Amino acid sequence: MNDYTPPQVWTWDKENGGEFASINRPVAGPTHDKELPVGTHPLQLYSLATPNGQKVTILLEELLEAGHDAEYDAWLIRIGDGDQFGSGFVAVNPNSKIPALMDRSATPPRRVFESGAILLYLAEKFGAFLPRDPAARTEALNWLFWQMGSAPYLGGGFGHFYAYAPVKIEYAIDRYTMEVKRQLDVLDRHLADHRFMAGEEYSIADMAIWPWYGRLIAGEAYGDAATFLDAGIYGNVRRWHDEIAARPAVRRGIMVNKTSGDPAEQLWERHDASDFLTKTQDRIGEKADG
Repeated sequence: MNDYTPPQVWTWDKENGGEFASINRPVAGPTHDKELPVGTHPLQLYSLATPNGQKVTILLEELLEAGHDAEYDAWLIRIGDGDQFGSGFVAVNPNSKIPALMDRSATPPRRVFESGAILLYLAEKFGAFLPRDPAARTEALNWLFWQMGSAPYLGGGFGHFYAYAPVKIEYAIDRYTMEVKRQLDVLDRHLADHRFMAGEEYSIADMAIWPWYGRLIAGEAYGDAATFLDAGIYGNVRRWHDEIAARPAVRRGIMVNKTSGDPAEQLWERHDASDFLTKTQDRIGEKADG
């Protein structure tokens, strides 16, 4: 184990940030002037298909699937290139994190940032995917905020030190693995007696938790993390994951603003429902070749 004595006053070392050194910094605010594009729909989403981004695109696609007038433009924010530090994005989200939403149907246009806030805002705006029954609504909000508080231990903790950190630190990996397995056990015990997070009704709580914990269980996050975590023992979480993964709106939602993996499952920008049939990266490539 390498000994490290913290200095009396910490200073920023750009060379010690690992894979994300280029996008992490200890100050806020824009680094450059860049306005955000604006499409034709009232809802303008600026995002990337990370789990936090997928929460919102899943909800938007579910709203459309259910017949709500929730058409939206989804613009790609490449966080590896620092798009989140452009002046236009910072004006929408001063925290420089995706996703960020502008609702231009409001006067004046209304910004919404933080994925949980966006889910709650849209659910209330359209009166959907948030139970009306007070007890079930409370349960949905319990689990929505559980995810917001718990996922940093999964992503910034376990995911970072297990998959991305420039050195493997046994203490850090053990610490966060223990916590993630505890969280998975919390979910597994709850889902043993409930079809969805709030009971029998599919809600924004499921949409918030599924991209993080469901996809982890399914082996779709952090390389071989599902094997490392012995994910097979969380059978109730896997049952819940599989039911949600089969929903057409979910399959569409996880494609939006996706820039990795199978080109047929990448839709860098989404402006119309037909884009899923005509503008995925495999089809754009075919057109370019032709």
